[in-house]
Amino acid sequence: MKTSDIGLLTSYKNKKMKKALIIVDVQNDFCEGGALAVPEANTIIPYINLLMEENEYDQIVLTQDWHPANHKSFASNNDKKVGESVELNGNSQFMWPDHCVQGSFGAEFHKDLNVEKVTHIVQKGKNPEVDSYSGFQDNNQLVKTDLEDYLRFKDIELVEIVGLALDYCVKYTCIDAANAGFITCLHYKGTKAVNVKPGNDKDAIIELLENNVTILS
Repeated sequence: MKTSDIGLLTSYKNKKMKKALIIVDVQNDFCEGGALAVPEANTIIPYINLLMEENEYDQIVLTQDWHPANHKSFASNNDKKVGESVELNGNSQFMWPDHCVQGSFGAEFHKDLNVEKVTHIVQKGKNPEVDSYSGFQDNNQLVKTDLEDYLRFKDIELVEIVGLALDYCVKYTCIDAANAGFITCLHYKGTKAVNVKPGNDKDAIIELLENNVTILS
């Protein structure tokens, strides 16, 4: 962590802001051996556990992809190949392999993730008609989860975000948090990118900086 980063967090602490850690989609299907495995995903889990051990978060929230088997973002449900795109409710939809199906092993949180201090779980992607990358709302930006309301009810002002994958669910969760008015920080060591296209991770970081998200390295 850079000196400037330490100074930033110290400043927040001195203001006695309530803070939350949001852990995005650390589920079996996104980890090693999963249906949609993110390269090196397992390596971030010890870092996330250390954050929870060494910091006093007022809230720790997990987001969980929780798709029905007939979800229309799955290539298998559209007679398409993984990596192709279709139009879904007016938006371009990337075709994913079946993943994080409700009640499946792949949808469970990874066994090495320490969940003892978790205070809330947000399930997303339950509507088969629209995908949901962000922990705050669906991709059409029409239906919100309870995440924003929960954080406001708990008087949270600062959110720190980690998880999978940097260039999709983590990115959109960060941007939505910042747009909702939360001071938003991403722990770079606590995330990995799927990189469907080479360089997506770098593009994501640029986009986050442009949207007032602080990157903690």
